[in-house]
Amino acid sequence: MPLGWDEAKQPEAAQRFAEWATSKDYIKLVAEDEGWATVPPGTRKSTYDNPDYQKAAPFAPVTLTALQTADPTKPCIKPVPYTGIQFVGIPEFQSFGGLVGQNISGVLAGKMSVDQALKDSQAAVERAVKQAGYQK
Repeated sequence: MPLGWDEAKQPEAAQRFAEWATSKDYIKLVAEDEGWATVPPGTRKSTYDNPDYQKAAPFAPVTLTALQTADPTKPCIKPVPYTGIQFVGIPEFQSFGGLVGQNISGVLAGKMSVDQALKDSQAAVERAVKQAGYQK
């Protein structure tokens, strides 16, 4: 399971980083450097209200609705013996999400094909899983 900021070796630094990485300033920086479509989804409600984001990210309404209606007690259409939404309890999981998200953003920005994004994402995740010893 990933460590929470309060379990980190430097909790104050981790907390400052988390605050910065979810701040309006960070969202603005990403938008200026990489474009609004590459802003991390689900980070701030205010992003979804921004006309520039709405224009650049036609997927925004669907994403916002999914975030607002997701039910972690019923993560699948059919009953399952677990709770939670899109989470694997290994430390590397968050970085997988970031990597795959960046690749999907690259597709949306026209920088790579869907096939290439999927191939790159799969290769990176497989490499990390093997390096961590989860898969032989």
